[in-house]
Amino acid sequence: MKTDSIQLAPNSRNRWRIPVIGLVVIGIAGGGWMAYSKNTSAQAQTPGKPGAKKEVVFELAPADVSLVQMREVAVNLPISGSLTPVSQATVRSKVAAEVLETLVQEGMPVRKGQVIARFDGADLRARLTTQEALVDEAKAKLSLAQKNRANTETLLQQKYISQNAFDTMHNGVELAQASLKSAMSQREVAQIAVSDTLIKSPVDGIISKRSVQAGEKVSPDSALFTIVNLAQLILEAQVPSSEIPRIKIGQTVNFNVDGFNGRNFSGKVARVNPAAEAGSRSMLVYIEVANADGALKGGMFAKGNLVLQKTGSYPVMPLSAVRQQAGKDIVYKVVNSQIQQQAVKLGLRNEDEGVVQVLEGLDAGAQVIAAKLDEVKPGNKVIMPKLLSSTTGGAPAASSASPAASSKG
Repeated sequence: MKTDSIQLAPNSRNRWRIPVIGLVVIGIAGGGWMAYSKNTSAQAQTPGKPGAKKEVVFELAPADVSLVQMREVAVNLPISGSLTPVSQATVRSKVAAEVLETLVQEGMPVRKGQVIARFDGADLRARLTTQEALVDEAKAKLSLAQKNRANTETLLQQKYISQNAFDTMHNGVELAQASLKSAMSQREVAQIAVSDTLIKSPVDGIISKRSVQAGEKVSPDSALFTIVNLAQLILEAQVPSSEIPRIKIGQTVNFNVDGFNGRNFSGKVARVNPAAEAGSRSMLVYIEVANADGALKGGMFAKGNLVLQKTGSYPVMPLSAVRQQAGKDIVYKVVNSQIQQQAVKLGLRNEDEGVVQVLEGLDAGAQVIAAKLDEVKPGNKVIMPKLLSSTTGGAPAASSASPAASSKG
C-alpha cells in the first residue's frame, strides 16, 4: 500500500485554508497509476484486489487544532482618560506681608506641617506686643475694680453707702472683665497672625507649583504653592451612556500608560457621574488608582479595559471552533485520530480575544478543530500535528490541512 499527501493552495480571500481533495493518487502494485476524484466512488482496479476503496486521511496543521485550556474569560469595555490626584491643596497667604524666603521648589516632597516659606513678620510682632500690653492693662483695671467693689460691699453692710453706690462698683468689675476678655481675644488674633508668617504644608505630598519668590509682597488669600498627593489617583474616563447599566462600583480596570514599557496598572470603579456630558452623550466614570510608588503622575493619559464580566477558571476554546447544527452549538473534537461531533453548552464570550467559556461538553485537554475545514466531517481519520495551538485568543492562523489517501483491501 502506498500513501501520497497533496498540499493544497490556500484561499487568499479567507482567513482559513479549506482543504480540497483534488486528485487522490493511489499506487497500484505491478502496474500504472489510477486517479480518483473527491466526488467519485469508483473502486481501484487493482490486480488481485478488486473493489479496494479509498480512505481519505486528513493531515492537520498546528493551526487547525486547538487544545481546550482552563482559564478565565472576561468581557471588557475599552476606556481611556487622564489621571488626576485625589488630594490636591493650594496653599494661600493668610496675612499681608513680604516673602522672606521660599524653602521648596517644584517636584520636592513635603510632609504635613513642614515649613515651606517665611514672611517678614516685624509689623505683626509689633502688633502682638501692643496687644499683650493692652491685656496687662485690662488685668490691672479688673484688679482695681474688684478691690473697690470689696470695699463698698463692707461699707454697704455697715450702711455707710447706698445700694446704688455698691451696684455702680459691681458694674465696674463686670466692665473690666469684658475689657480683659476683648484684649485677650485681640492678643490671640495677633499671635495667629505672627504664626501665619511661617507657611506650612497642610498635607503630605509633592510641590507641583510655586507661585511666589523671595522679596515679593503678598496679600491675604494670595496663592503661594500647589501640593499634590500622588498616593491615590483618579482616572476619569468617558463612557457611552448606553454602557452605563453594565458598569458597577468596584469593577476592575486594567490600563497602560505610554513610557512604562507595557507595565500594567489597575484600579477600581469608585463612582459614576449621574449626568451625561453635553453634546457627547457620554458619562464620566471615576476610577480609583493606588499609586504607592508614585510612578504615575497627574495629567498622564491612560488606555485600558474595564472588566464588565469575568468568569472563574473554566475550559476555554476558540470561538472559531464553534459550529451550528439544528440551532445547537457543536464542535468537532479529535479522539484517537478520528473526528467526533460533540454538543457543547457555552458561557461567556470574549469577541476581542476570540475565545468562549465551555460550561458543558468538553474538559481541559480536549483537542478541537479550530479551523473551518469544510471537507472534514465526523468519522474522518486525521493525522495530528506535532505541535498544537493553544486558546490564547484570536482566530487560528491559516490552515494548511492536506488530505492523504490510503487504499484498503
